[in-house]
Amino acid sequence: MFPAERRRVLLDAVLRTGAASLRDLCRLTDASEVTVRRDLQGLERDGLIVRSRGGALAPTSEVPEPSYSAKTSVAAAEKAAIAQRAAGLIRDGDSVVIGAGSTTQLLARAIATRRDLTVVTNSVLVAEVLAAAPDVEVTMTGGHLRGATFSLIGAAAESSLAAIRADRAFLSGNGLTVERGLSTPHPGVASMDRALAAAAPEVVVLADHTKIGVDALVQTVAPEHISTLVTDAGTDARQLAALRAAGIDVLVAA
Repeated sequence: MFPAERRRVLLDAVLRTGAASLRDLCRLTDASEVTVRRDLQGLERDGLIVRSRGGALAPTSEVPEPSYSAKTSVAAAEKAAIAQRAAGLIRDGDSVVIGAGSTTQLLARAIATRRDLTVVTNSVLVAEVLAAAPDVEVTMTGGHLRGATFSLIGAAAESSLAAIRADRAFLSGNGLTVERGLSTPHPGVASMDRALAAAAPEVVVLADHTKIGVDALVQTVAPEHISTLVTDAGTDARQLAALRAAGIDVLVAA
């Protein structure tokens, strides 16, 4: 097992169960305790797990992640406008990666009439929206279903993206700051979103004004890897100026 694959397996095991013993992780990966400890140290440095005596724990956020239904009701009009503005970046014949989220689900609805479009997604809801689109080919990742976001995450989901090279990746999240970029409370979601971002040369973030300036537990995409932000007019002008100064192209939906 290659080191990167082993770390994905370790992370998936810890996040799926909430806790895992060193002995079980060694047995799972067929690796020595020294090797697994070293991998766990790296995962802890990345904020993905918390090491404990004899194993590892999934970290928890002090601020609980809102339910999906709660997310859809927040800034609903702004999210719809953002989705329409972002849809303008997708042309007939493109191949795009779309992550999970209430705004990206609206994006899927906005591009359902595109021709010869290829969409790769880990979102069950994005795939459902596009299932009946006659000229859109949808590829879903495999992986573990996370019911809270109707998304597929984990080692299998991430590895399925290894051979993908799309034109752009469209992602959402729980927070966006100029210092840390995109972030989320859940380590497994963050790891999956990083894999989605790596599958395209351009990363487009869809974030309404309630998310700008918010820093969640785990970094998803660093600011230097974000090409474009699509947001709404309610975002603070100073925040937008700082993001532009960091090299991010900012589009404000009307």
